[in-house]
Amino acid sequence: MRMEELVQEKLRYAFHDESIVFDKSRFAGGLTNYNYIMNIKGIDYVIRQPGGMTEQIIDRKMERVNNNIASEFGVNSDSIFFDQDSGIKISIYIKNSQNMAQAGPGSAINLESVSALMKKIHSFPKDFSNCFDWQAELSKYEQIIRQQGGSFFFDYTTLKDKLVSFIQNNIKSTILTPCHNDTVPENFIIDDTGRTYLIDWEYSGMNDPCWDVAAYILESKLSEEAISHLVQSYFGHPLTPVEDIKIRSFIMAQDLLWTVWALIRHYNGDDFLEYCCFRYERFRKNIKTISSLPNYPIDSMVKG
Repeated sequence: MRMEELVQEKLRYAFHDESIVFDKSRFAGGLTNYNYIMNIKGIDYVIRQPGGMTEQIIDRKMERVNNNIASEFGVNSDSIFFDQDSGIKISIYIKNSQNMAQAGPGSAINLESVSALMKKIHSFPKDFSNCFDWQAELSKYEQIIRQQGGSFFFDYTTLKDKLVSFIQNNIKSTILTPCHNDTVPENFIIDDTGRTYLIDWEYSGMNDPCWDVAAYILESKLSEEAISHLVQSYFGHPLTPVEDIKIRSFIMAQDLLWTVWALIRHYNGDDFLEYCCFRYERFRKNIKTISSLPNYPIDSMVKG
């Protein structure tokens, strides 16, 4: 069964209505998945259609558990249907909302909202039962590419080994808290009252909270001023040497990890090659530069 047909089947099942037709006319964005807004019985819902190869990339059973924990503590949109076998999800659309990329990810008020929300998540009184280990994820993605008959960049192994050595030499300890692990500005949703939500918990798991901070800085391409504001808002002080090296390391690790993620989608026939090359070129630039310039500015690291 084609994915569109399966989504329609799940919609009919969830709403007990055999007349429902899956309508893809209102696209709501997405990279890992494709999201669509549909009005059903007078209420707007976000319908998630899983993207290609996600059944191999994501543990949907674990996502469902973490998604529910995030909802329990009031930081997530409300899901009314979650099929852990297919990854199809139906959530209530947050009215009059926009994502942080649209609202301005670097504005002072939004940086403070993001910081407050991340601190709340990192302080959940309930742990996630899984850990997000970027090297384990990377190994999994590499194996999928080999199974697809794909190949890597000519200097991939050399630069990956250089990054792993850099992190082993510079990060001596990490802490584990509940983390989202995909804190792109598009995943932060603001409603018309100013309340902020964080959606899409597919990569969630216990991790060092600096990963989430680094991801927001990187994915938002924050300026030096905005980075300082976010850091002060989140940590309450300028970066310590330990926090600084973690954020630098995680910025590079994220570019490498999501490069290989994008390669999977590329070899699956999706249009991700440009995205993949952009992330890898930035990783290549940063891992080469930071070796000779340890204090290479973070705002320079996030630029393409």
